[in-house]
Order: sequence, then C-alpha cells, then structure tokens
Amino acid sequence: MSKTQLYSSGLELAKFVVALDILHDAWTVIWSLYTEISQNEGPSSFVRFKVYELPNYTIIAFFTWPSSSKDSVQGEGGGNLVSSSTFKGSFPFFDFLCPRPKYPDNQKNKPKDDPSFSINETAFQLFQSIFGVLPKFEIDNSKQLIITGNSLGGSVATLFTLSLLEKFNFSKTEGPLCITFGSPLIGDENLQEAISKYAAWNSRFLHVVSDQDLVPRVLINGYQPFGTFLFCSKLGCSCFEDHQTILELLIATNSGTPENEDPNKVFESYGTFVKDLNRKVICKDTTDNESLIDWTTTLLRAGIITQLAAIGLVQSQPLQNVDINIIIAKTEKREKVMAISNKKAFDPTKGLNEIKVYMAYLEQYKKLSKDKGIGYYDRYKLENRIGMATTDMDLLKFKKFLTCYWEEMVDQAEKRPQTVGHSLRTRSLFGGTNYRRMIEPLDIAEYYNKGLKDYINKGRSKQYIQLEQWLKENEKPSPSSVPNELKKQNVASSLTEDSCFWAHVEEAIISCKLLSTGESSDEEKDSAKKELIEFEKYVFDLMKNYAVSSEIFLPGSSFMTWWGGYREITGASYSSSLTNLLKDDNNYEAYANGSLKFPLNFV
Repeated sequence: MSKTQLYSSGLELAKFVVALDILHDAWTVIWSLYTEISQNEGPSSFVRFKVYELPNYTIIAFFTWPSSSKDSVQGEGGGNLVSSSTFKGSFPFFDFLCPRPKYPDNQKNKPKDDPSFSINETAFQLFQSIFGVLPKFEIDNSKQLIITGNSLGGSVATLFTLSLLEKFNFSKTEGPLCITFGSPLIGDENLQEAISKYAAWNSRFLHVVSDQDLVPRVLINGYQPFGTFLFCSKLGCSCFEDHQTILELLIATNSGTPENEDPNKVFESYGTFVKDLNRKVICKDTTDNESLIDWTTTLLRAGIITQLAAIGLVQSQPLQNVDINIIIAKTEKREKVMAISNKKAFDPTKGLNEIKVYMAYLEQYKKLSKDKGIGYYDRYKLENRIGMATTDMDLLKFKKFLTCYWEEMVDQAEKRPQTVGHSLRTRSLFGGTNYRRMIEPLDIAEYYNKGLKDYINKGRSKQYIQLEQWLKENEKPSPSSVPNELKKQNVASSLTEDSCFWAHVEEAIISCKLLSTGESSDEEKDSAKKELIEFEKYVFDLMKNYAVSSEIFLPGSSFMTWWGGYREITGASYSSSLTNLLKDDNNYEAYANGSLKFPLNFV
C-alpha cells in the first residue's frame, strides 16, 4: 500500500486570505489612521491607536509615525531583547507565556533552566506606554476582534494580541485575529515555542511581508517568527508557517530595495498589493519550468516550487548566494517534519495507554491500603506526614507524572479550536475523571497535613476544576435519583465520585474542633453547626446514590474519626437520617454490599 502523498497548501491559503474582506478592511483602517496622523502632526516616536466598529467585527489599529522606517526599528539599541524575567513583577501580563516544564518521561523533556522568553525592547516599551489606556474587550463579545498595525505598530498589535490570549478559552470562544503589515520580528526562540505550541494561538497571527520592505528583515539575529507569514511580490503571494523557512525567505526574498527608499512609499505599496491581488489571478502556472519540475516530482516538492515562484524567488534570484535548489530541499524536509508534528498534535491522547500503567499502580496501592483497614487516603496522609517509606517512592513518581501529564492535557485542550477541543475532551474524559478521583484526594491529604484550610477555594488546582467541569458538560441527565444496580454492586471497589470528598471531611473535623474548644466565639460555633448540618446532608446524598466508596467506613479512616467526634458533640439523643444510619454498625457492611435501604428524605 502506497504512502499518503503530502502536499503544500501555501498557495491555496494565500488565495483564501487575499480574497477575504478582512484583509482589505484591516489595511483600510491603518490607512485611515495614517492619514489622520500625518495631516495633524509631525514625525513622532509614539504609537497611536484607534478602535473602528464595523458591522461584522471590531478593528483596533496601531500606528507609528513615520509609517515604515528601518532606522526607527534598528536605531540605537532598537534590536535589543528584554527578558520577561525583568518585568515579571511590574508587568505580569505575559507570565502565562513562560515555557512550562513537561512531565518527566525522559531526558529530552527535562524542564528548561530558564523558563522565560525575550521581547524586542523598543516594541515592549511602546506597548507598555499605552497599555493603561487600551480598551478592555469582553471575551464573549459576539463580534470578531481584529487587531492590526504596520511596522512597529504591527509589533504593538502583536503584543496586545498576546496579552489577550490567556483570557480566551478557544474551545468555546473565537479568539482575536492579529494582522500586521511590514512588522519586524518581536521575540526569541522561547516566545516562538510558547506560541507555536498551540495551534489556536499560532493561527491568530498573520504577518504580511512585501519583498520591497526592509523593516521585516531588520531583526533577524536572535529572533524567531511565529504565526503565518504572507510573502508578496509583483508576481503574487504565498503563505508559510515553518519558522526556519520563514527566516530564510525573509533574507532570500529581499528585492534589494535601496535603504534610502522613502518609507512612506514602501508603506503605501501594501495598499496596492491588497487591492491588486484581490482582483486578479494570484500566481502563474510554473509547472512548465522543466529544470525544476518534471513528471517524477512529488506533489509536495511541486507545491513548494510553485510557492517560491509566486513570491519571485524561482524566476529571479536577487542575491547571488541564494541557491534555489537548497531552499527547495530544506523547505520540503521541514514541511514533512511539520506534517508529522501536526498529526501528533492533533491526537494528544496518544499517551493515554502509557499512563494506564501508573494508574494501575495507584489501584494496587488503594487495594493494599484497604486490606490494612485504613484506606488509601488516610494511609497516604499518614505516610506523607511522617515521610514516605522507600517502598512507596514509585507512588510519588507516578503521582507527579500523572499530574504533569493531565496539567498539560487540560492546558492543550483549552487552547485548541472548538471542534478539536470537543473531540479531545470526549475521548480523554474517562481517563481524566479517573485521574481526578484517584489523585486529588492525595493532594488534599498533603494540603491539610500542612495545617491549611479551605482547600476547595484556596488550594484546588486548575486541572481538577476543568476536568470536573467537562464531565458535567458531557454527563446526560439521570432519569431517576435512584442509583443503578451496577453502582450498588461495585461500590466496594469504586472511587468516590466527588474528588473533593475528603476536603469536606477535613473541614467537618475542623468544625467539630471549633465546637469542642472553649476558645471559639458563639458566632464561630453557630457557623460550625450550620456547616456540619450541610456536611451531613452532603454525605447522605452521596451514600443514597452509592457515589462514595465504602472505604469511608474503615476503622482508621478520617471519616470515622469525624463521626466519633461528632457523635460525642451531638449526644445519643440527636437524630438525623445520616446519624441514624451511622449508629448501626451493620449498615456499613450493608452499604458495601449494595443492600442498604435508605429513608426517603433527609431529616
């Protein structure tokens, strides 16, 4: 069976982009802002912005005057990079972009020593100078948000878009789109990796680059591009996404425009480009070039050749040291690598089979704990307090691996396009739910061992919250409140459905202590009583639906510790649905067998 043929879609993507009104509209508002500024004030190093409300979208345009100047970008120290670590405390709006440590599966995935990135200093200073007066956009706005700019104004537009990325859940909401014209590169390799890691982020950026413009080619050393680049020439245009290919093409497609060229003329050429390519055939048929394409040429290679021809690189080689065959070969190799990478990224559930091994170890730990009459939550709580035994070091390693894995999975899912994100959540939900119900109790044990309180509001990690929310969104409404027979039969070996159950138990124990001590105020005691009544109802509802593991009744469990203290406080005369069940030791075994009969209502 033959392998699937790869092909390059840069020409088709370019045709699609230039045919959209959105590209024309973005340029129109930049031109409008340029006209307004150039008529009312002289050259300035400040950045200007304006919001334009159109029927289908909102556009915010950024502009620096003069409009397109190599000197304003390169200038004295204009190419300097500033590390995110230097402005982390004073300007934390990009902290979420810092590279995240990956789960420790091998040496290749070791976390970087420096989890930071660098941004062009000039662009950052311009953005920082106007950040306080920028409009605050609602993330659930029904209108698409377009952010655009030229030259350094495009750099500011890019930074503004980056600052908004964290606010958007791309699995639910359409994010902003950034379109720049003749913008210089703005960041280093770490920033490029942080953006390119997520398809929904990387696809938010479209950078239009003319072969007549020197500005996008000024900042090359130490810089890396991200997003999609639309290269254009008099012959046509094409799109590229691989960052190494983009860097090479920025150099190779420089038409050699004189450095003393009027920057405003270069700026205006983008308007001509947008107008002309929107109304004519974008690129010519280059398949008749026998020296480059023949019948044995693969689809991928032929597509790359036509892309390069469309941006004027095949017919004319402006730089003598440009070897078109080397560029074609390198681009082809990178396209293949990117295709394989995209395929893997599209199916991030590939590691689910591997983590089953670690979950199996946790299941064994749970079973052995139950055999000791203590339950795995309380066994881990005790061992964590006194220091894990050598035989349980694997538990810590697997727990860390699983946590890192699911943090990454949740992070990836939130930043994927809507259709992909939904597919990911559905396929991963079973594994994520088991992980949450198995591992979160261990985190709760560590939390309360530190003497802390209110885990649910102050200590709960993001991945647990999101996994629980996705489960609720995917669960079908139950036709009856009566538990099915399968749940009753498996309650002895099942995991408690609410992964925060033990946090509620710990808070109930704290409330009992408040009632027992003479140092508590009447107000504190009243609050503790109300919380304990709510806890009773919470536990009874879980038991009634066989949603809590029978391990809670093991003699050494924290739940039974709570019950012992609560029984002393309330006294023998106190009666409620839950306490009436707990007072009869025979009910513990009946619950574990799935045969316990519950009263109709909680008292």
